[in-house]
Amino acid sequence: MAAAGRILLSSLVVVEFLQMWVVATVHTTFTLRNNCQHPIWPGTLSAKGAEVLGKGGFILQPNVSISIRGPPGWSGRFWARTGCVFDPKGSSGSCETGDCGGSLSCTSYGAPPATLAEFTLGGERDFYDVSLVDGYNLAVGVSPSQPPNSKNNCRYAGCVVDLNEECPAELRLAGDEGQTVACKSACAAFGKQEYCCTGEHSLPSSCGPSRYSRLFKKACPAAYSYAYDDATSTFTCPTGTDYDITFCPFSETSTFANYTS
Repeated sequence: MAAAGRILLSSLVVVEFLQMWVVATVHTTFTLRNNCQHPIWPGTLSAKGAEVLGKGGFILQPNVSISIRGPPGWSGRFWARTGCVFDPKGSSGSCETGDCGGSLSCTSYGAPPATLAEFTLGGERDFYDVSLVDGYNLAVGVSPSQPPNSKNNCRYAGCVVDLNEECPAELRLAGDEGQTVACKSACAAFGKQEYCCTGEHSLPSSCGPSRYSRLFKKACPAAYSYAYDDATSTFTCPTGTDYDITFCPFSETSTFANYTS
């Protein structure tokens, strides 16, 4: 019996090792789609030490998509820059929204306001969200390759409406021609601790939703509206899931209900 027990234990160890090895070698495919009627310049930023995806940034023409492989354990964010002008080499330029230091290849955060798609891959689950904490510039939707799963909360996330049309006047960012090109967060617009969840308001118990974040949440219930909006805004899927990240998803023939059902 003792020998049989040792064999069983050894088998379990081997199985566990193989499971860990499979998880550690699974790559994730991110497919970025531009469903807008104008070019965008997606930016990518990886967590410290993680592999840089898509060289940090690139141009994406209307109705074009590009697929990028994310390594096991990758963590980082994607966002769209708009109204960009770069020199032929992409070494210098500027964007109306989401600019990352005037370079096509981002090595720093995009300037708010910008809608973010954020991911942490690894372990047995991936975590992801679409965030309006840094404000909004374009509608963004994230659709996992796995079918909706209430147990894992693996489902569509995003903001599928044009918040620039509904943005309060005091939050609007105007472009060169005076049109609204982005909607600031209340934190960026006013810099107050109660909006930024800093200082005396740095804890969930002291930083709740504001009237501005409630406007964001009402329009985009599947997106982060402020720093502590975790409960209804963070989603999880099994490791190995692939993700479609669509910019301007409200222009698609499918409706938001198709993704959330």
